[in-house]
Amino acid sequence: MTTANLFIPLAAEQKSAEVTDWAARIGWVAGLLLFVVLVYWLMRQGWKWRGSLQSDVPDLPTAPETPGEPRLTLTGRYHGSTTAGQWLDRIVAHGLGTRSRVELTLTDAGLDVVRPGATDFFVPAAQLREARLDKGIAGKVLAEGGLLIVTWQHGDRLIDSGFRSDRSAEQAEWVGAIGAITGTTTANTSLTTTEGAS
Repeated sequence: MTTANLFIPLAAEQKSAEVTDWAARIGWVAGLLLFVVLVYWLMRQGWKWRGSLQSDVPDLPTAPETPGEPRLTLTGRYHGSTTAGQWLDRIVAHGLGTRSRVELTLTDAGLDVVRPGATDFFVPAAQLREARLDKGIAGKVLAEGGLLIVTWQHGDRLIDSGFRSDRSAEQAEWVGAIGAITGTTTANTSLTTTEGAS
């Protein structure tokens, strides 16, 4: 066997480095982007559909010119509203489903909800039903007693609205103050993750 014959098998075993298949890679990236856009579009359509189902929700009341002296104020987060007692049944009509910063003011006239970047609303004192500390509302679950839930009447609906104070220790004071207005006293309760799901 000659020397040249010895190198022929070695040369046959050497392979060039694999070339990146850019067409396939670009196709995968484009497909992934289209999937993300489709999921976002479906979520948006679902939100609109839920809003159309809730078209019977009346316009939100606005604060009176002279609401009176503040009893309590709070700054924090608004986490959404649901049908009372059904913590997964989110209400999106009139911007009630939009999370935002919030400034709450409780007066003898009612509860003023000011939301920078979202729709403000006012709950007259006669429409307040109760307040409690809870741990969950649609899309948000916190530690036990982490949310202030205010129940109020709007048209023929009872609504639970969830708030989280920047200073969570003051939320218990709100429960007592709203209870004094409504004449109710409520225990601090928490929903399990299975309530309202059925």
